[in-house]
Amino acid sequence: MRFLGRGLIGLLLFSLALGLLGLAGNTIKIAVQDRVNKEPRAQKARERTFTVKVVPAEITSMNPTLNAFGEIQSRKTLDLRMAAGGQIQELSTNFVEGGSVISGELLIRLDDSNYQSAVDLAENNLIDAENEVSESGRNLSFSKEELAAAEEQEELRLRALKRQQDLVKRGVGTAAALENAELAASAATQAVLSRKAAVDQAKNRGAQAETRLVRAELALNDAKRKLEDTVLYAEFSGLLSGVSLVKGGIVSANERLGQLIDPEVLEVSFKISTQQYTRLLDDNGDLLKAPVSIALTNTDQGLTADGVIIRDSASVAKGQTGRQVYAKLTKSVGFKPGDFVAVKVEEPTLNWVVALPATALDASNSVLILGEGERLEEAQVKLMRRQGNEVIVRSRDLTGKEIVAQRSPVLGAGIKVKPIRSGEENKVAEVEMLELTEERRAKLISAIETNGYIPKSAKERIIGQLTQPKVPADVVARIESRMGG
Repeated sequence: MRFLGRGLIGLLLFSLALGLLGLAGNTIKIAVQDRVNKEPRAQKARERTFTVKVVPAEITSMNPTLNAFGEIQSRKTLDLRMAAGGQIQELSTNFVEGGSVISGELLIRLDDSNYQSAVDLAENNLIDAENEVSESGRNLSFSKEELAAAEEQEELRLRALKRQQDLVKRGVGTAAALENAELAASAATQAVLSRKAAVDQAKNRGAQAETRLVRAELALNDAKRKLEDTVLYAEFSGLLSGVSLVKGGIVSANERLGQLIDPEVLEVSFKISTQQYTRLLDDNGDLLKAPVSIALTNTDQGLTADGVIIRDSASVAKGQTGRQVYAKLTKSVGFKPGDFVAVKVEEPTLNWVVALPATALDASNSVLILGEGERLEEAQVKLMRRQGNEVIVRSRDLTGKEIVAQRSPVLGAGIKVKPIRSGEENKVAEVEMLELTEERRAKLISAIETNGYIPKSAKERIIGQLTQPKVPADVVARIESRMGG
């Protein structure tokens, strides 16, 4: 009997288990059929709206800025060289690297003993030449006096000869007396000729003495000049560069000893393209005296200076392009020759133009305009300049319009947008937050969990937002709109 009772109990439990399994299978079947037969919820198609930042198109006049890089140069630079060679006898205390000197200051003096001896010798030679000139002058004077006496004696001899000839004609004189008179006259004439030759010799001696005097003067001047070349003075006030001398050192003729630079007359040399160069020409093709500003590129101390363009290069180097332009600095405090600087040139005024962010313009030179119904329209513009993060354009279609500041591939003509204007960025950044009741929060979480179309990662992110004390209002509105209430 006990065995029969246990068998009945087992049979009862087995039947109960089969019944529960059948009930569970039926429940699953009904659930699957309901899921399969359930019509999918049709979502309402909505037009996507993009948020864009817009800027007003303000028609104005402006001066574009041309950017370049250049080098500071001194307009007044002098190489320090000695025309003579020798040992340094005296050296200025300011003759050091970066030393400041004034105009006329003695910089270097060489040992001048040999040059002084040459000057003394030249002076003695000059004295000898002057004495020779004086002596030749006295000799010429004596020769002229002797010539005058000889001519006077000749005249007397000729009168005596004439008198003897008259006596012979009258038969009073003798042939011997006549012959003696003729011989005396001939001798007087010969003496005159000798005196003339002596005068010519005295003149030649005087000319040679004058030539020797000139040569002596030239030699003296040359010796003095060489003596002066043993000292070097500062031609103007400035700073010394490239100096490496010590007292007692030996220098050779024409050796470069350093440079004297005037720091008050600096200029900047910079290179620009040919296209940029044409913007700086007036109607006559002359270079404009455009204002420039420079700044050191390797410092944060704010070293700046202003200037004006004065000239450009006379020719273009072989194999090079562009133009070399020079600007005179009106203020150069803190700048040194050789500084590498950034140069900004103010170009002539452009009228009826609009300044826009560079991201507002595409490759085809078109911009997007905010039209009616907050839909975008495309407008063609003429690109005038690019400078920094801005472009300067010109178009008649931009008057009173608002331009999309930053284009993207998803934006185009006809797209509906939500414009953000200047000053509204902070308002957009401030997201409205809601405090939810527990019932409303549970309802929203349940709607997300039962939605089979949302990916698992998105569900976790949205549920994480819903569990916070405050939830973004747009998230709540989007979930409730899809819940149908």
